[in-house]
Parts: sequence; C-alpha cells; structure tokens
Amino acid sequence: MLGASAPSLRSQRRAWPERGAAAGGAARSSAAAPEERRRRVAPLPAAAPPAEAGEEPLLRGIFEISKRSCDVVLSARRLRWSPILPESPTGDSSTVLQAQEEIIEMKDVFSVKLKRRRFVGQKNGGTLLGITIFKCLNKEGNKLTDCAVHLNNLSEDHCQSWFRHLKEILNGFQNRPKSLKVFVNPSSHKREAAHVYYEQVAPLFRLADIKTDVTVTEYEGHALAVLKECELQAFDGVVCVGGDGSVSEVAHGLLLRAQIDAGKDTDYIPTPVRAPVPLGVIPAGTTNILAHTLYGIKHAVTATLHIVMGHIQPVDVCTFSTPSKLLRFGFSAMFGFGARTLALAENHRWMPSSQRKDFAFIKTLADLKPEDCELSFLPLQIPQEDSRESDRKKKEKIKKKGSKDQWHKIQGHFLNVSIMAIPCLCSMAPRGLAPNTRLNNGSMALILVQNTSRTEFIKHLKRYASVKNQFNFPFVETYTVQEVKVQPRPKSGLGGKENTHLNPASAEGNYPWNIDGDLMKEASEVHIRVHPQLINLYGVDTDDLESSQATCNCI
Repeated sequence: MLGASAPSLRSQRRAWPERGAAAGGAARSSAAAPEERRRRVAPLPAAAPPAEAGEEPLLRGIFEISKRSCDVVLSARRLRWSPILPESPTGDSSTVLQAQEEIIEMKDVFSVKLKRRRFVGQKNGGTLLGITIFKCLNKEGNKLTDCAVHLNNLSEDHCQSWFRHLKEILNGFQNRPKSLKVFVNPSSHKREAAHVYYEQVAPLFRLADIKTDVTVTEYEGHALAVLKECELQAFDGVVCVGGDGSVSEVAHGLLLRAQIDAGKDTDYIPTPVRAPVPLGVIPAGTTNILAHTLYGIKHAVTATLHIVMGHIQPVDVCTFSTPSKLLRFGFSAMFGFGARTLALAENHRWMPSSQRKDFAFIKTLADLKPEDCELSFLPLQIPQEDSRESDRKKKEKIKKKGSKDQWHKIQGHFLNVSIMAIPCLCSMAPRGLAPNTRLNNGSMALILVQNTSRTEFIKHLKRYASVKNQFNFPFVETYTVQEVKVQPRPKSGLGGKENTHLNPASAEGNYPWNIDGDLMKEASEVHIRVHPQLINLYGVDTDDLESSQATCNCI
C-alpha cells in the first residue's frame, strides 16, 4: 500500500510540517475537514499547551510499523506513533476510536540504519524499504538486550530526511564513544574471550558505528606495554575483554600513562591525575568482580550496551606502594588467605582453570595459617562542622587528617586482610565482599579476620554467599579508612619453614598479595591510599542495580 503510493506520501509529508513551521495551516485544514476525517488521522492540536524542552515536533510522517500504517512524530526526546484508524463503518460521527500511542525514548536508541533489500552478494545500493531503529531494552536481573523497530516507507526523500534527523539526535548524546581501543586476553578462563568479543561484542560496536583497534594480548604485561606507547587521544575509551587480572592490568596501564603524560614521578605519586579516557569491562573470566559490580551480572551483551550507550561512572582507585616506589593502581586487595590461594593457583597453571582454583582453595584451607603483621590505618574523617565554615578552616582540617596522632595501629595474627575501594560483587558474594562501601564515596573498607579455628573461618566464608552479615563474628573487625599500611613480620625459627611448600614466596622473604585477582609479591611494608573518582568506568551505580539472588555452593 505504501510502496505503490509514494507520490501521495510526499504530498502528505508536505501537508504536515516537518519542523512545526506550518502548525497554523494544519489547524485551518483540520478545522475545515469533516468529523470522519478528523477520526482518521488526528492532527497536532492547534491549542495544545507549550511543549516541554525537547518535545517540539521535528518531523511528522506516515510509516508502516508492525504491518500497520502509523502516524509517526519525532521530537528531540521521543519517537512516538499511533495507528491510523479506519473510519467508522456506519459513518456515525459520535463514535470516537481511540488508538494506543507507543513511545521510544531517544536516549534508549543507539543506532539507526536505512533498510534496503539486496540480492545475494550485493554490498551497496538495493531497494529502499525504510528505516530500522535499534534501541537498548532493560530486562530482568540487570540484563540489557538490543531490539529493532522497523519503520517501513518506500519514499527515498522521506526516509533520507528522517534518517538525517535521527542521526543528528544520536550524535548529540554525550559520552557515547565513536572510537575504542580494545584488548582481548585469549587465555582468560576457558579461553573464551576471543569468541565472546568477535561473536557478541564486535557486532554491536559495528551496529553503533564505533571504530575499534583490537590488540589480542600475547603475554602478561602486553596491554601495559601497548598503553604506554599508543596514541590514546585517538580513542574515546579503552575496553578490556577478559577476567579480573586483565582488567586490573589495563586500568593500571591507563592510570600509569596519565601520570607519565602529566610529567609526574612514577615512583612516588601522592596525588595522581585522572585517567584520560573511560575503561569498559567485558566479562570473560572466572570471577569477574568488576563486571558484577558495574553491571550486576556477568553478561557480555549487557556490558557492551553500557559502553555503547555511554553510561559513565566515576570510580575510586587505590595506589599500592612501598616506601621507595609505586607498585600499582588497583581497586581491591587481599593479604593472607585470599592471596595465598591465588599464589598456589598460579603455581599450578598446568591444571584446568576451575580445577586449579578449587584445588588451591581447598589446599590453602587445609593448611590454614595466620599472617603475623602490623597494621596502621587512618580512619575516614566525616566532618560534622557547620556548612558555613570558611574555606581556610576546611583546608586546615584536611591537613590535620594526616597527622600521626590519628593513625591507629594493630598488631597480631590475621587469617585474612581485605582492603577494598569498591563493593566487589560477584556470584560467590551477591551482597559484595565489601557491601558497606560504594564505587565513589572516597573511602576503603578494611576487613580484618583474626586468627580463629578452621570451623569458624569456614562459617565466615559461607556467610558471603547468603544474605546474612558476614562480619557478625567476634574475630572479624571492619573499618572505613583513607589509608592503610601493612607490615608483615617475618617468622623466626622452625615455625618459619613449615609452610614453604604452600607459599614459596614467604620462604624467599616475599609475601603474596591478591590485587584485583592479579598476584603481586612484596617483602616490605605496603602503603595503600584511596584516590576519589580517579577513573571513569562504563557502567551504572551499584545502588541502581537490582539485588542479585545468586548463590554459591563452592564452600
């Protein structure tokens, strides 16, 4: 019907103002029309109240949607349409037919394409069929998916005009990337990262007209080496397809590159500068803590759509340093049980991934030993002063925060020490390893598990997979802090040799650290500082996510 009457469509398009310029003429025409004609296609009301910003009609036309002819109106904020209703069979003017209007918010649209029919092997040209609009759709459980809406019309001029306006609106949205640097770790988890990227992620990037430069990493530290040399100003963001260790390396590389570009001494960075571009995380690992924290789910399409839509979250980052050098940037760390488990797993790389992690967990639990160390921490100061306090007094108060008399010191034997600047959600801990912190509240959670029996420690671990408070044990202490110093105290005598088979690093004088799932070994004191909103990540605020019902049966 529409394809055979293109001239009538063009005349109809001329009768309806594309930019609202001829609203008065449309009103006069509708006033002169009979009642039945007004029931057929309802014009824009002449006496309507002033439209809100972004609601002024830009275009109006006829398209076939879901095999029904529809009156379609485009504004900067919405695309809305309603079916064109037939006349009343009896011609009764008192019968008012109501059509249900459907709406697409333009902020949910990520791509628009001209729809053409092409023969096999034909790459260009083809018969124009209309316009296809691709939008992001929210599903249950924090999952996002893409769906298409087809606006069919055979008029070339008509579709080209709509296509241009739709593209202009999409190009006006901020934070949506046009060019991305992508790192793919082919060795992560079950070696599925390359498949995930090329089968699920890359098609959506192409659909959104995002240009990509892909590096498939070949060795540990490859992404870091590339980031130090590449022209980051050519990209709107960086994407990592892999597990927590891969993401940690890319985040560290981005921030280290920012310090180098700013001319800072990379051995000592008390006030680092922010990362120049956002970082996107495509989960393709085992635990995927950062992906769960940002998206609430391990789902590559959901992660990709957050990147495509330009959903940005500023996130706090920690620096890990010794008295003489910067070790790395990171979001979370574990010392003790969590680090020993990772170190043992890394020593058995020849085993399959899932078996290796299970073996390391059970073996470390069987040989459970505490770490003897000294902890110093600076609690987070929450100012309670009057909001009218002068800037001078505020600056003085900030300076006093670092004074030595506010540092707290604890010595003892600890089974595990966790320091986390983000909640660290995962399938094994649906509430998070540190549920009381947030992505960007400028603080870290310090969680101390003192020496206790193996039975009580297992009870504590099981709590992470439930809705109960995992910290409600007499041997668990939690603090909200700004800085932490961890100083291991070497064992002396025969006791220092009894665990060398489990942790060879300790025998060499180095102690393992688990930083974002990446193993680091260090013998001296480690100083951890939190730096508020140091990097932008593609994702949403943790508080906006639906509560996960995931459970874990691994313990």
